[in-house]
Amino acid sequence: MSDTEIPKHNVIVVGAGPAALTAAIYTTREDIETLLFERGVIGGLAAVTDKVDNYPGFAEGIEGLTLANNLQQQAERFGAVIELGEVLTIHDEGEYKRLETTSGDMHARAVLIATGSDYKKINVPGEQEYYARGVHYCATCDGAFYRDKKIVVVGGGNSAVQEAIFLTRFASHIDLLVRGDHFRASDVLVKDLENYTDKITVHFNTTTDEIVGENNEVKKVIGTDKLTGQKVEFEVDGVFVFVGLKPNSEFLASTNIELDEIGFVKTDTHLQTNMPGVFAAGDIRSGATMQIASAVGEGATAALVMREYIEGKL
Repeated sequence: MSDTEIPKHNVIVVGAGPAALTAAIYTTREDIETLLFERGVIGGLAAVTDKVDNYPGFAEGIEGLTLANNLQQQAERFGAVIELGEVLTIHDEGEYKRLETTSGDMHARAVLIATGSDYKKINVPGEQEYYARGVHYCATCDGAFYRDKKIVVVGGGNSAVQEAIFLTRFASHIDLLVRGDHFRASDVLVKDLENYTDKITVHFNTTTDEIVGENNEVKKVIGTDKLTGQKVEFEVDGVFVFVGLKPNSEFLASTNIELDEIGFVKTDTHLQTNMPGVFAAGDIRSGATMQIASAVGEGATAALVMREYIEGKL
């Protein structure tokens, strides 16, 4: 296909989560033609979250799928087009960026990477079955549902210790399951953990083998004491898994777009990557807070700076 035959767009957004959809709302309202590519679920992680309780403006909370659908409908009302497909890589060709996609090559004057991230899974029976119904990956999002209840936290790094401490605001007791014989968390966090021994019991050398439930509710976690080889069980109401986040940035491996050591996209103060005309917003961006409200704000900011870029003002 020659350059003249490659479809040209003003803005192509890679992803269709809260940051992407918000950006599309802003660009299309200003008559900037916008195409979004989504390879999975429209709405991203928000769409598969049972209830979002900390998004401003919804006093009683809102179902994640409802919030995602509302964002999609709003973006489409202003003219955004969402295509189910995948962007395979991005090439810098000056004024236009060329995107290889599952629908063929496409040109865009500006590109927004908003592919988000995914929670690393422990891949045990019951984890997927009870996702958002007793199995969670975000303490800030879902911790309040476990007021005066017992929970298990899985992980031994900074996020596991930090989030376990946060969850003491709600839970009556927390069993912290650490696969290794020591924490991988910083000394400061480990020292801080000592102040919560009344609520947190640490179990080193303990694997998480199965999450068991009934009637759509988690009832217990089955693990193994690696030192004795014996099975151990924890009667709980919920499980929080904190073994890291996996950025959805694999498609950037063949580009020169700069990533941090984990794989999140680096940007400047204008949310622009080191490839001119390519921006990033939301959970995929290095330094992001991993909150829906923040992603929405970054999406709006990205739309405004992309408009400036297209107009030659950036």
